[in-house]
Amino acid sequence: MVGLWSRPSFRSSVASFRAGSEKTRPESTGWQSKDQPMKAKQFSFTTTLPMVKETDPTAGCRTPEEAHRLLADTAQLAQEAFTVLTLNRKYRVLDRHLISLGIADASLVHPREVFRAAISDGACAIVLSHNHPSGDTTPSAEDLRITRQLVEAGKILDIEVLDHVIIGRGERPFLSLRESGLVSFSG
Repeated sequence: MVGLWSRPSFRSSVASFRAGSEKTRPESTGWQSKDQPMKAKQFSFTTTLPMVKETDPTAGCRTPEEAHRLLADTAQLAQEAFTVLTLNRKYRVLDRHLISLGIADASLVHPREVFRAAISDGACAIVLSHNHPSGDTTPSAEDLRITRQLVEAGKILDIEVLDHVIIGRGERPFLSLRESGLVSFSG
């Protein structure tokens, strides 16, 4: 993907910290008298600041059709693959993450793994997707349950779940759970 980035380290240090000589502080052996000035202490820390993650300007994801275009390669897999597209505030794709690779008819998914990817990317929104190796895009009861659970988790984390797209093959190559109305994605 275009624009993947690394996180360079930035070092910061806080100069000497000097408390007023009239102040007292606890010591391991007791209290220092008010007459004795406090000695200056050095404090420093190292922090890693995230850099702006550049995105491919052509990789927007505002519709189920665009999500399908970005994830169509999963239609040919013999196993269920649960994938997440992480998006910035303008719904440009930050990254694509394979969350779980399951068996022929199931994939184990937990909100912890789904949102770990979104949080590490600094995503504002996500699109969920998984394939049905059979090619039939009809959602199972488990597909609907996990989607509802992930939408609720996204509300708590303030990461919008835009859609869950099921990838298949044939006359109907994908199904949007948002457009189908089977799951409510709004508050």
